[in-house]
Amino acid sequence: MADTFSKSERSRIMATVKSKGTAPEMVVRRLVHSLGYRFRLHNRLLPGCPDLIFPSRRKIIFVHGCFWHRHNCRRGRAIPSDHRDYWEAKFARNRQRDRQVRRALRRDGWNVLVVWECQTQRPNLAEVLDEFLGSPPK
Repeated sequence: MADTFSKSERSRIMATVKSKGTAPEMVVRRLVHSLGYRFRLHNRLLPGCPDLIFPSRRKIIFVHGCFWHRHNCRRGRAIPSDHRDYWEAKFARNRQRDRQVRRALRRDGWNVLVVWECQTQRPNLAEVLDEFLGSPPK
């Protein structure tokens, strides 16, 4: 089936897909901040440009969208019906890049946590984040 949008219209739509400051990322940022932790954002010098960086703790949090990073949930299993081969290859590249980034960060001494978009709605997210980040700040 052909795309219902023109090439320029599709390009405009895709340009609105954000990589920083997404709703799930903002949920995690607000929650971590309310727990008393302070962090840095999107350091381009680190592999994968992590969403939240805790330099003194050597910890990093990525907030991944279920669709784009292929989480094993309803949203993550969905594949567009048009150009299926293209999307499957794209998702495979995304997953491979994510694995390489996590491996490189761990090799450099960072602890990495991935929070999935669907997990931002869970009531125990604060406990998970607090446990990952370690002792509460003073």
